[in-house]
Amino acid sequence: MACRGAGPAPGSGTGAGTGTGTSTSTGGDAGAGASASADAGADAGEAEVAPDGMLLVPAGAFTMGADSGGEQDERPAHTVTLAAFWLDKTEVSNGDYAACVAASVCKEKSQYVVQQHPDFQRPRQPVSGVSWDDALAYCAWKGKRLPREAEFERAVRDSDGRRFPWGNDPPTPDKAVYSRGNTDDVGSRPAGRGPYGHDDLAGNVWEWMQDEYDPYAYKRPSAVEGKPGSCAEIMTALKELRDKGLQGYTGSNPIPDECEHSIRGGAYNFAPEGLRSTNRVHHPGRFRIPMLGFRCAKDAH
Repeated sequence: MACRGAGPAPGSGTGAGTGTGTSTSTGGDAGAGASASADAGADAGEAEVAPDGMLLVPAGAFTMGADSGGEQDERPAHTVTLAAFWLDKTEVSNGDYAACVAASVCKEKSQYVVQQHPDFQRPRQPVSGVSWDDALAYCAWKGKRLPREAEFERAVRDSDGRRFPWGNDPPTPDKAVYSRGNTDDVGSRPAGRGPYGHDDLAGNVWEWMQDEYDPYAYKRPSAVEGKPGSCAEIMTALKELRDKGLQGYTGSNPIPDECEHSIRGGAYNFAPEGLRSTNRVHHPGRFRIPMLGFRCAKDAH
């Protein structure tokens, strides 16, 4: 069974620290993605000025999850309908986050990560070593919020159910930052842009989601809205996994005994197959690790 734990080296599991060779958070190209974003903005957000550094993900229905491959928490494939929203074009960078720290709003990122990974500290590399609360504080400072798990998958998959942000072709180094020992500057892989023009939706760093991780999210009535259960419902689900010895939900890691937060997108140290759009991973919100960062979202009006 593939592992979903955090660790510093490239590997073959399905967690924030290691990649997966199994299926784990339609062809296309970067130009088509940017064009789709512009067209969507004209249709769905014409009267609304795009917030600085954000691109529109239009309202609509898409397929979330998969019926085969990957882990049990990625099943079944189901249709989710979402309202339009704005999503940061790139992951939040070190320089972006430093401005929030300088404003005495954000907490400094993990000094352990800074000391252990000096090659992660360029201003345009994605910020990492930040907790869920740190990410939430930054987004609120910018008048934004964290994206929901369903919103992130919508931004990756469009309405064609693609396996990766750029389409169905396997990852290559010109499309994503993966299978290596460090991050790269945000937006440095334009060939890997998603259908609406967003960069680094796969690879570079994992990204914190607003949602708590629910292993049964796709089996609940709220699945059509892309919403997980409550923390109480999640705890009941986790207890059932333990009591029945059910596998394939949290990989080979111990089943959580608390409500953790979903993370999406894969990271620099992941194997290519782990970058797939349906891959669901999770960590406690207090984690401040080198392979985990974030980007922000905002409702469209």
